[in-house]
Amino acid sequence: MEFTTLKVEQKNHYSIVTINRPDKLNALNNNVLSELRQAFTNISTQNDVRCVIITGAGPKSFVAGADIAEIQKLDVTEAKIFAEFGQSVFSMIEESVKPVIAAINGFALGGGAELAWSCHIRICSENALFGQPEVDLGLIPGYGGTQRLPRLISSSMAAQLLLTGEKIDAAKALSLGLVNAVYTQEELLTKAEELASRISAKPAMAVQNVLKSLSATRQTGLNEGLAVEALLFSLTCGTEDFQEGTSAFLEKRKPVFHHK
Repeated sequence: MEFTTLKVEQKNHYSIVTINRPDKLNALNNNVLSELRQAFTNISTQNDVRCVIITGAGPKSFVAGADIAEIQKLDVTEAKIFAEFGQSVFSMIEESVKPVIAAINGFALGGGAELAWSCHIRICSENALFGQPEVDLGLIPGYGGTQRLPRLISSSMAAQLLLTGEKIDAAKALSLGLVNAVYTQEELLTKAEELASRISAKPAMAVQNVLKSLSATRQTGLNEGLAVEALLFSLTCGTEDFQEGTSAFLEKRKPVFHHK
């Protein structure tokens, strides 16, 4: 499938998905969301892709938010459908068994911040700016911002950001733990690719089961989560890569994984 709002590139064993609307600061609309869903559907079936990077085109913006002109036309019924569709796409990213790295190269506002929150790992450039300014439009976040942000930082700080529409820079995002690292604009994508390469080299089944176990922390209590972890641990012990990894450790050599 050819995309009109995305660029999808495969390098080695990871894919780079670039939201490609720089003239609109990569703002989300229904077409972008539909193509993101299709891109991740495609990637989920590609065994040679073991990690994904999401970024935005141009030097200014990761995703500057949703298309306000599109939202303004919605009635109550249409708005619910609009929100649920965006939520389904971002949940698909969050529940991916292939790690998703957000390389945030500028504005990550509104829906752009919500997209970032749905990724497993976030790194950003020095000019990144984060915020959920929906309240200034008489709105609330609709793509999961009220649900994911309090799971990433304290509920008190999340409430402040959501209720004031306050924007925070890269340094503040790093101090809150919203991003793992801050880089220059020039080195951001290189650092994201280095991280994707490191993860892609790990045994695929172990990586997938880590993500499945992490998912259980969002959806269950501690005891249920521990049961999921024990099951996934046992299943991982049945893989060829487990045998290779443990044998290599005992034999003091570098493992050669076949992702089986």
